[in-house]
Formats: sequence, structure tokens, C-alpha cells
Amino acid sequence: MSSGSLRWRLMLGAAITMLATLTLALFAMSLLFSRHIERRVAEDLEREALRLVAEISVDAAGKPQLAAPPADPRYDSPVGGRYWQLTTAGGTARSLSLWDEDLPSPSTPPTDQWRVGEATGPFNQRVMVLERAVSVQGARGPVTVQLAQNIADLRVARNQFRRELGLFLTGLWLMLMVAAWLQIYLGLRPLGRLRKELERLQRSPSERLDSRYPSEVTPLTMAINRLAEARERDVVRARRRAADLAHSLKTPLAAMAALSRRVRAKEQSDLADDLDRVIATAGAALEAELARSRAAAIRDGITTAHAHPNEVADRIVDVLQRTERGSALVYDIDLAADLQVPIAADDLMEVLGALMENATRFARRQVRVAGHADGQVLELSVEDDGPGLNISTEEALSRGGRLDETGSGNHGLGLSIARDIIEATQGQLTLGTSTLGGLQVTLRWSMLAPTT
Repeated sequence: MSSGSLRWRLMLGAAITMLATLTLALFAMSLLFSRHIERRVAEDLEREALRLVAEISVDAAGKPQLAAPPADPRYDSPVGGRYWQLTTAGGTARSLSLWDEDLPSPSTPPTDQWRVGEATGPFNQRVMVLERAVSVQGARGPVTVQLAQNIADLRVARNQFRRELGLFLTGLWLMLMVAAWLQIYLGLRPLGRLRKELERLQRSPSERLDSRYPSEVTPLTMAINRLAEARERDVVRARRRAADLAHSLKTPLAAMAALSRRVRAKEQSDLADDLDRVIATAGAALEAELARSRAAAIRDGITTAHAHPNEVADRIVDVLQRTERGSALVYDIDLAADLQVPIAADDLMEVLGALMENATRFARRQVRVAGHADGQVLELSVEDDGPGLNISTEEALSRGGRLDETGSGNHGLGLSIARDIIEATQGQLTLGTSTLGGLQVTLRWSMLAPTT
């Protein structure tokens, strides 16, 4: 996923947040477990100590002793892990597990309440010590009662618990990541649907975005709909102004054409020729701007349709064959009846008509129009057996370049304008040499869905 992906950012944020939370939970639960087992050990030592206190007595020398030692065998095995010790001014009694070691002396005098702590005990073991001062009949002063347990086993249990808990929390983190991915996927699904609707809106601006979106997305769709409506109004208004301007200019051009005819009738041919060139240039520029306006409308999605090129080509041939030049040519139309191209019929009529008119002007005997679709590419081609191009492809396709600039009347649509209209429908116009020997103009559209 891209670093700019919203899904990637949400997943990264969820991963870091959950990892930090579960890590904190690991340490917190380990601490709680340690305190729990320490509390259980302390309670066990206290119960054992109460039984021990009940059995304390002192001999004639004031040395403490037990009437009945504890039954736990750990007290009877050297370094057994459980230890007891009784201390008075008259001497000390200890469990066999202490051997000849002593439990650490209290840092402060014990009181009549049980006190728990940790210390380094016999055999350099870390032990939990429970101690208290008790009064025993016959004893000279209080008897210090101490019970201790090696806490190394507690640390082993704590570490084992932490490892097992860590494995469990790791698995839980992975499951939570899957759940987070599913949640993010479902949460962002409306944006995927919105993207598809925006693509549909781009193809057909008369459409509008659906209003059935979550409340968080609805304001966005409403704003986009308002923007689309405003843009469509602006484009339509601009096209209308351009069309009005073009039509308003046709009247002066017609007047100039009438003036040219009157001048020519007075046998002022040079002046009439100059007027005709000015009229032709202005008319060509006017037609070009109208074509560009139509191309812009197509590019903005204002005009979206499909046309059958065989029907358009047949209509153009009917017109061309009525001309003196067209009646002497053979028109080979190789277009399937079910073939469709992604362009409005009027626009295809203008582009194909211009190309076929140019081919008619330069052809010697034949003009061929063919088309095919192979599932990936849709192509239309217009070919002739004329002399071909006498200028470079780049020059022919340059802004305002025309195939027939040397022909009389300066008729036809500039190749750059034809290219604008075709490219506005996501197509491509290319020039080449025909197998007939003349020029081949190919219109090509991809039939594959665009990737995003």
C-alpha cells in the first residue's frame, strides 16, 4: 500500500495503538500476577506461622523450642526452600533446612504484628521473610518468630507466565489486526463506491451522485453534485456564447462573399481572389473554433454517445458520390453493422467526413474505410491511393495544419482539430502509409477499462 493511502495510515495507527496497549497489558498483568502469588505465599507463611507460634515454648535456659515441628518436609531438608527460626535472648532455634545458616536479622526490631519483606537469606537465596515478636511464658523478653521461603520459584513462575501471556497477546494482536482491516475495509467501502460514481459522472455529467451514503460522506457528495451542476451550467453557457458568436460572424462573411462575387463580375479578379482568401481563412478559423468547442464539450463529458460508423460512412459516401470528383472513385466500405465507436454520430460525421473528403480530393481511383475490434483495441481507418503526405507527420498534426492547404477552396477539417475531437473521447489519431499507396489515417480507441 502506498504511504499516501488512507487505509495504510489507519492500519498503521491501529497496529501501533493496539501493540502499545497490549504491551502495557503484558507488563500490568505480569505485575498483578507477581503480586498475587507473593500475597498467596505471604498468607501461606502466616498460617504456618500461627501454627508455629502455638507450639513455642522455652526450656530452663530460656532457649526457645517447638513442641511439634511443622509437618512440611521442606523444613527438614537442607536448603529445602522453607525455613523457620526462633530467636530470644537465651538462644536460637532453627529448622533443619537452615543447616548452620541463619535467617537475616530484622533491620528494625519486630513488633507484635506480622511483617513481610524480601532479603538475601541463607545460601545466598533471595527469600520472602515473615517475622513477628511474640510473648511466650517463661521467656526472658519477646521471641522473634521468622519464617522464610525461597522466591526463586516465584520468579520462574512469573517469567513462565509472562512468556505464555506474551504468546497469547501476540496472537490476540494478530486477530485484532485482521478485525481492524475488516473494519477499515467496511468503513472505506463508501469511498470506493463514490470513486466509481465520480468516474461515471466524468463520463456523463448529466448524472448525479447517489444520496444514499453515510452521514459523514453525504456532505461531500452534495458538494460534488453542486459543483458538477455549476460546471455544466458554465460549460453550456460558454458553448452557447461561442456558437452565438460564430453564427454572428457568418453574416459578415456571407456579405464579404457577395461583395467578392460583385467585384469578380466587374472583372477585378485580383481583388476578388484576395477577398476569397480572407473569407476562406476566416471561415476555416471559425469552423476550427466550433470544432474545438465541440471537442472541449466531449472532453468535459457534456456529449457522450456511441455511433455506428457504417451508417455514418454510407451517408458520407452518398454525398461525395454526387460530386464530380467522388463520382469517378470507388469507395470500399468494410465496416460491420454492429461495430460501435465511443463518439457521438454528429462528431463522427464531422471527423470522418473531413477525412473522407480529403481522401476523395487526393485519391486516384479508390478510397477505403475499414474498421475492426479485437476485444482490446477498436480501430477505424481511412485510406486512399493518392500521393500521400508531402509534409512531416508532426507538421500535419500541428495546430492548424491541414492536409489540403494546397488545394483549392481550403476546405476540410484540420488534422489537429480531428485529433482534438478523437482524443477527447480517449482515442488516438495516427498517420501512416496505406497499402493502396496513399495516406492512411487511423482512429484508435482502447476497449480496456482504465485502471485507477
